[in-house]
Amino acid sequence: MPELPEVETMRRGLEGLVGRRVAAVAFPRSRVRPSSVEPRPLAIARRIEGRTIAAVVRRGKRLVIELAGSTRGEPPVWLAIEPRMTGLALVADPPTREHVRLVIELVPTPARGAATRFVFWDRRGLGTIRLFDAMELEAACGMAKLGPDGLGVTADDLASRLGGSRRGVKVALLDQRAVAGIGNIYAAEILHRARIDPRTPCVRIRRDAWERIADVARALLAEAVRHEGSSLGDDTYRTADNRFGRFQRRHRVYGRAGEPCKACGTAIVRIVQAQRATFFCPSCQRRPGRAITAGCGVASRTRLP
Repeated sequence: MPELPEVETMRRGLEGLVGRRVAAVAFPRSRVRPSSVEPRPLAIARRIEGRTIAAVVRRGKRLVIELAGSTRGEPPVWLAIEPRMTGLALVADPPTREHVRLVIELVPTPARGAATRFVFWDRRGLGTIRLFDAMELEAACGMAKLGPDGLGVTADDLASRLGGSRRGVKVALLDQRAVAGIGNIYAAEILHRARIDPRTPCVRIRRDAWERIADVARALLAEAVRHEGSSLGDDTYRTADNRFGRFQRRHRVYGRAGEPCKACGTAIVRIVQAQRATFFCPSCQRRPGRAITAGCGVASRTRLP
């Protein structure tokens, strides 16, 4: 589930680790489904123990920890963690011990309240842990793999990367090569606020609609980051210090099938696109060529997109 706002919140929660030195690395054994780790855990431990955390960044939906060159003269390396469905990056105690996938113990510091370790926890084990050198990092999540970040995406980016596609726009927005960081939750929320039917083929979307989508995407994702992401369902997602996100309280369509639209009162509809659930308002998000109700704040004869 973690998408751009959740992973960015994790990143911000780990910023305090910059400058800390890695004392030890462990991949605890468990009887639950193992996570995907490359190279082998022992090789990762040998390569990063003793190094200093130089930066914590985000690449789309991945958390990337840069580890400075070693005292043996080895160049920097990057530990890339993709949380996927249920992964959490924590500096607090994990929800359970059996689902802990990685523990990085830190050299103690006299600073009050400083973290003593970093933990990657993943209930389903679908997340991935990769250690990259500079070339490998670029190959895995550089410009050839990831589109512009959702927090900075423009109408030009969307129109040039998606404008010729016949895919429904909601499905297309999930393509990380087109725009990085947007997933199922936020694609639905973006399209509702932009008043675009999620089934609309990208080739039928006009320039003004791409501008709306890009403007809404940047604003909505930034708002979600300010509210530290969305904790849904079983409340698996937590911040790095083990608090729930709050943006789920502001969702207008996602997970609200049958409930009234917060803009016009029409019942929210759930459909399936590319094997993923899509939620939208059939009044606020009319298909191209159909009028939008005045109750949504748009003239009744407006045509979208």
